[in-house]
Amino acid sequence: MNHHRSPDIVPMDADRLQQLLSDWFAPWVQELGLRVESFGDGEATVRLPFTERLARIGGMVCGQALMAAADTAMVLAIVSRLGDRQPMTTVQQSTSFLKPLAGQDALVTARIVRAGKSLVFGEIDIVAGSDGKSVCRASTTYALL
Repeated sequence: MNHHRSPDIVPMDADRLQQLLSDWFAPWVQELGLRVESFGDGEATVRLPFTERLARIGGMVCGQALMAAADTAMVLAIVSRLGDRQPMTTVQQSTSFLKPLAGQDALVTARIVRAGKSLVFGEIDIVAGSDGKSVCRASTTYALL
């Protein structure tokens, strides 16, 4: 595979994606403690560590944290394909909660379904860190600015 990249695009690696979590996202998103687990062309997986701050009654991770992690992972998936100089914004996110996630980390895998000139469509699967069972699915649309 020979990808032609312009000289100003820094080659992407997990450390660079991790740095973008600090550089680009609001402090409360940074406080989620997301860690880049892996990435590929148009795909990224982050770990959302379980903490009591994200839990509601019964130790269940709140949906808001899962939605934020999904949105954030998708940005990293887009960056893995288009580089970190492409401004973008979320225009739509639809989330389905399949089963509660309690007392454990979440693994959040985002992948590009289609990247056009002005819109990127993506899907995110969130699974329980211990047993790999799906707990949440999301689909998103981003506008490239």
